[in-house]
Amino acid sequence: MNVIKKYLGSGWVWLWLAVIVIVIDRYSKIWVVHHLVYQEPLRLLPFFNLTLAYNTGAAFSFLHSASGWQNWFLGGLALLVSIIVLVWLSRLPARAYWMNIALCLVLGGALGNAWDRILYGYVIDFLSFHWGGWHFAIFNIADSAICAGAFMIFAYWLRQEKSPQT
Repeated sequence: MNVIKKYLGSGWVWLWLAVIVIVIDRYSKIWVVHHLVYQEPLRLLPFFNLTLAYNTGAAFSFLHSASGWQNWFLGGLALLVSIIVLVWLSRLPARAYWMNIALCLVLGGALGNAWDRILYGYVIDFLSFHWGGWHFAIFNIADSAICAGAFMIFAYWLRQEKSPQT
């Protein structure tokens, strides 16, 4: 019973947020795979398309042309990060809202992309922003959650650094 109380008072009570990220990521990827043609943009706004793409690399297609080892490496890295985040969440109080939300966004995104790597050997991307002839890298919901969570962690650390030490 003490173990249950310990985890209910920890950041683990926020794991529902990671689950929501994974579910939204999975269903959005399933939808685009069934409704879009590979590499054919569906224009939604003058600066935004849905474009189905498969990324065997990391962020911004880094390592996309490697021989396949990168999927194991990146999948393993995502699982390692997930374990570290779960341990970190277990040590945070549930009331540490900002950091718990940030960590659960990172966790949900990491597991969402790891799921793709395990199932397909690549990550399904589809969010494509552009302006004129300039195109940003195509990404997905999991990537967005990871970036938002990482930004929140960075902002938290910056704020802590500027706070007077007691």
